[in-house]
Amino acid sequence: MNSTVPADAFQILCYGDSNTWGFNPANGARHPFALRWTTVLAHTLGSGFHIIPEGMNGRTTVFEDPVEPGRNGLEYLLPCLVSHKPLDAVVIMLGTNDTKERFGLLAVDIALGMKRLVKLVQASDCGPGGKAPRVGIIAPAHVNPAIVSGVFTGGPARSALLAQEYANVAKELGCVFLDASRFVSCGMPDGIHLDAPGHRTLGTEVARWILSDLLV
Repeated sequence: MNSTVPADAFQILCYGDSNTWGFNPANGARHPFALRWTTVLAHTLGSGFHIIPEGMNGRTTVFEDPVEPGRNGLEYLLPCLVSHKPLDAVVIMLGTNDTKERFGLLAVDIALGMKRLVKLVQASDCGPGGKAPRVGIIAPAHVNPAIVSGVFTGGPARSALLAQEYANVAKELGCVFLDASRFVSCGMPDGIHLDAPGHRTLGTEVARWILSDLLV
């Protein structure tokens, strides 16, 4: 992420969906590199950190999508960890796509998916010295009920319950938790993606969270 990465930089993998990839709701393209929240995070934390963005459009926690194959976040997570090891920490922000109507999931089901991801990281040897990386869970911004429709019908109600369910997972598994909906929201025109100011705010808040919670 940084042009020059110190040998002792703290390595953080950010594992997410289209909001980590940088989908721009205004035009369907990708936000410029400098505007994405992972880039803002890297610049805010500074040269002692190396941020590895790993976002994919449509990625779920652990569920196979019958319409968009290859989106199961569980299937790719271990190869991703091994590819980037050693990692000091892994930050996971997933769940929005799991709220699509075609999956028919409750918020507690989605949280069980997140639980499997966290346990995979914690059981890995992909941290320094062959230990497991630290893990942080981010509940994504809510699906906007004023705008969204179609495949995300019913998604707003499900996404609004994710924060509490994810907080329960974090408490049970001993990792840290952040609720992104406290700082950012998904607005025009699609109700599921962050605009450039949202990315800036999220990157700044995640940096504060990492310094105050994840590194403690």
